[in-house]
Amino acid sequence: MSSGIRFDRVSVAYGKNTVLDALDLTVEPGEVMALLGPSGSGKTTALRAVAGFVRPASGRVFIGERDVTGLPPHQRGIGMVVQQYALFPHMRVAENVAFGMKAQKVPKSEIPGRVAEALDMTGMASYARRFPRELSGGQQQRVAIARALAIRPGVLLLDEPLSALDAQLRSGMLGELARLHRELPDVSILYVTHDQVEALTLADRIAVMDKARLKDCGTPQELYRAPRTEFTASFVGNANLLPVRVGSGAVSFGATDLKVDTGDVAQGATATLCVRPHLVGLGDGPNALSGRVAEVQWRGATHRLYVDVAGERVKADLRELRTPPGIGDEVTLHFAPEDAVLLGAGVTDG
Repeated sequence: MSSGIRFDRVSVAYGKNTVLDALDLTVEPGEVMALLGPSGSGKTTALRAVAGFVRPASGRVFIGERDVTGLPPHQRGIGMVVQQYALFPHMRVAENVAFGMKAQKVPKSEIPGRVAEALDMTGMASYARRFPRELSGGQQQRVAIARALAIRPGVLLLDEPLSALDAQLRSGMLGELARLHRELPDVSILYVTHDQVEALTLADRIAVMDKARLKDCGTPQELYRAPRTEFTASFVGNANLLPVRVGSGAVSFGATDLKVDTGDVAQGATATLCVRPHLVGLGDGPNALSGRVAEVQWRGATHRLYVDVAGERVKADLRELRTPPGIGDEVTLHFAPEDAVLLGAGVTDG
């Protein structure tokens, strides 16, 4: 099967409501691309356009070199796993896995071997005779993945596949999906999620979407360490976003000057300074910020402090403190110049 996906200015509308707006995006052969965004951002619509469940109002969808925009789903050579798995309750596991191959008219002699292969790959070989009702949620999800893989697709579409699982199962399945990707290096995977941990863990690249448009795209490391927009900074990971005015090699935050790399941003411009909470320390240090503790949250291995500084609430994630400060205490936070990123330069004075 051909691999790779290309969106060529794909738009989808329901009446006058545009739910996907001129999407240009390429998923390379063998790549895992996560579509990450809030509800209503257009990510699931983009996946359904690849699957053939929605027809673009404009633009083209390609799988490999094939223009599949006008093809029905069963002619696209894709595997798909949806949020609720959609297993047939009256069929045993092996029959569920075989269903897609029968629909594609795979020779009957090949089907048992490919069912066994797919179930073995997903760790479900010993459950072939069971019905879906006899399986846990995680096991049902594995069967759904086995069914998608059995047709040997060039493209695998995953639509919020872990959202119905509890936290422990979700963590285990993330590892299983990563292993499957290593075993299927030629399969392109488009993975829709609103969960940043899933995207950061699995994806080679992440496409960040909001309000029907693509906002940003890059590797997880690029988007986390050097986000280009405030939306990316706040949605990929957690961030302190502080309003600042740019000076020469420094910025002013309230009455405090902070040393950061200002790049080629003009002096006098307004901008936003992004600092990840886990890079903020407690006590004296470079780029010190003094304020009053507004909230303390114990999170097991860490404490999250919320500190009011110059009219903004600054978050600091600290290794579990033996004696955390109390609400109302005066504290000093700090961060290294190299741990801050300047975003969204605006107008200059004058």
